[in-house]
Amino acid sequence: MFSPAYYAACTFGGVMSCGLTHMAVTPLDLVKCNMQIDPTKYKSISSGFGVLLKEQGVKGFFRGWVPTLLGYSAQGACKYGFYEYFKKYYTDLAGPENAAKYKTLIFLAGSASAEVIADVALCPFEAVKVRVQTQPGFARGLSDGFPKFVRAEGATGLYKGLVPLWGRQIPYTMMKFASFETIVEQIYKNVIPTPKNQCSKSTQLGVSFAGGYLAGILCAIVSHPADNLVSFLNNAKGATVGDAVNKLGVMGLCTRGLPIRIVMIGTLTGAQWGIYDSFKVFVGLPTTGGAAAPAPAK
Repeated sequence: MFSPAYYAACTFGGVMSCGLTHMAVTPLDLVKCNMQIDPTKYKSISSGFGVLLKEQGVKGFFRGWVPTLLGYSAQGACKYGFYEYFKKYYTDLAGPENAAKYKTLIFLAGSASAEVIADVALCPFEAVKVRVQTQPGFARGLSDGFPKFVRAEGATGLYKGLVPLWGRQIPYTMMKFASFETIVEQIYKNVIPTPKNQCSKSTQLGVSFAGGYLAGILCAIVSHPADNLVSFLNNAKGATVGDAVNKLGVMGLCTRGLPIRIVMIGTLTGAQWGIYDSFKVFVGLPTTGGAAAPAPAK
């Protein structure tokens, strides 16, 4: 635990959990982004899928999957690896006598610190992804979309959405990790009569998925206004936050595309924690949250 090999395992688990899950929900993400950008054309989830199917065919549902896979793999590596590092750092900073008292603050500070780094890795891929998904004909994917984006807006344009991305992802990740840790602890304390150390690995992984799904619902609600801003700013050159507020309104920023995002983020977050903890179990580490499991026998 907490050796370089431990952090390397957590980093690789983050690659698998975030990259694969975000790629899998590309169709939902595609409809969600277009509902945010063009609510007149994409009025609902069902009609949005219908419009995409009619105009682009089945292949259109996975437009932008490459920048999604690579971007969220990079983000996941930083998010989970650095979270484990910063959680240990802030725990040591608080000291053994205060760690339990301030555990929620430790979860929040650790996840926020990790996400600042993770979003720097994600931002260029997210910028290209949104442009590919919301402007048919702009590019086929990352290979031609990336250089075309840079030619149009310069390398700095790739980071135009970084501050809104931080605004979306930092609250999201703080909620994701702190609520997950808290929910899992409460499940073992109040729902499952058996202590975590005595539960089977399948039960522990089931708890990870359930805790992740519930945490994901909270994440979607907290981070949704900034998600709308990210989609709006990356859709057109010169777009500003004021333009987004004028077009969507404050209520629109909070609600436009929210139902589909709750479904997407809840499923995605539950799957992420399931995959992440499955990988940790595979390499002999305890699952996340609750009382720490004993080290596996050699």
